[in-house]
Amino acid sequence: QVQLVESGGGLVQAGGSLRLSCTASGRTFSSYAMGWFRQAPGKERGFVAAINSGGGSTTYADSVKGRFTISRDNAKNTMYLQISTLKPEDTAVYYCAAFRFSSLTNRAANPDGYDYWGQGTRVTVSS
Repeated sequence: QVQLVESGGGLVQAGGSLRLSCTASGRTFSSYAMGWFRQAPGKERGFVAAINSGGGSTTYADSVKGRFTISRDNAKNTMYLQISTLKPEDTAVYYCAAFRFSSLTNRAANPDGYDYWGQGTRVTVSS
């Protein structure tokens, strides 16, 4: 089992920045590739970004490329999502999740490939 806890969400003005954190406990964090997803009101949960177990490989949804940066610190059992130039359409609950494999595969953008999920942290961007 892996327990995941997100933090860092909040209310921010458009154009601002946030850093979300996902802290893991339980089984070895460094064994898992990890991902961020988000769910806006009335919409399905969608892929944001993923990172392999070692942190050397990342992938992003097209909608966030250039504004979002995923990273991890395995010594701290923590993954991060740095979000810059926030837009109102970034408003959502952001979830971190542990992928089924250590490396990124073509399933990394599919929520079905993730076995463990956090409870989410809410990000609200005002215009």
